[in-house]
Amino acid sequence: MITPRRPRRRLFGLLLAGFGVLSTAHTVSADSSSPRLAAYYERKLLVCEKMAYQWQGRDTPELVAEDVVQVGVGRDASYILTSNGQLLGWQNSPSDKTQLLDQVLWFAAGRSGIFAVRTDNALWHLGRSESWFGEGDVAKPVKIAPDVSAASIGDSTDYFVTRDGALYVKGLAHRGQYGDGKLRATDTFISVAGQVSAVKAHTGHAIMLKRDGTVMGTGGNIYGPLGRHGIGDKATRWGALFSGAAAIATGSSHSLAIRADGSLWAWGRDMGLDPKKLMDGVTAAAADRSGSIALTGDGTLWQWDRDEQPRRHFRCP
Repeated sequence: MITPRRPRRRLFGLLLAGFGVLSTAHTVSADSSSPRLAAYYERKLLVCEKMAYQWQGRDTPELVAEDVVQVGVGRDASYILTSNGQLLGWQNSPSDKTQLLDQVLWFAAGRSGIFAVRTDNALWHLGRSESWFGEGDVAKPVKIAPDVSAASIGDSTDYFVTRDGALYVKGLAHRGQYGDGKLRATDTFISVAGQVSAVKAHTGHAIMLKRDGTVMGTGGNIYGPLGRHGIGDKATRWGALFSGAAAIATGSSHSLAIRADGSLWAWGRDMGLDPKKLMDGVTAAAADRSGSIALTGDGTLWQWDRDEQPRRHFRCP
């Protein structure tokens, strides 16, 4: 277990700024546990003092944009949100950014497109198409729901949480992604849980953070992102995976949780089915296909594969 040293008072302040203390009044809306990190398959993004850095695999992060307040990653695209509410994206080169939406407060990206809450406080959806970048018009945004506090775009199923804590879902249900015991998809979003503060989805599964700090999961669990809940096949109903969490993230086959004391916990493929503490002093974390990244209070970025221990990878300037 790795324990970076830093002043307790400074850590507490960073925790508040990075992902919020555990409460019913504050949630963080991002692809990972924080708007400062994003990871999906091999693409990764980091925000340091409004500067966005991108890298793949074990490459050194490179500066790709400034004046950035949030980052996001899809399977083959990268996204940034600027301080003036412009949502930009690119596929190959960061120099070829395309403006996708304006008046954005926060967003969530994934394989099939983007969720974004705009200044009207409503959730909008931008569907991904072959003409996403540079080959035609950007998809027309569709208004989904008002007063949304969190959202996640999965590989096959999408989720959002309203300000009163209701969790809504639409998409494929064959792996139990709805968590209501059924395997039938719906044409519209339906409510499947309450008292929810955050939700993260990936390859056929999802985890949610309840307002009391309980982490629950449903869907495909061949490799263990849901711990022992439906291991080897799938879970068709939401089941408890972890307690005392303040923030969550999930990858294709493992999941992460951060407690309010800054401790990072993980479970899943190559890591064991029971949550295991990895390190302390963590302010943000993200999971991808084969590993994880985490940011500590002193601005150090840590990176590791599922079967490894966290290793220092980069330091915010």
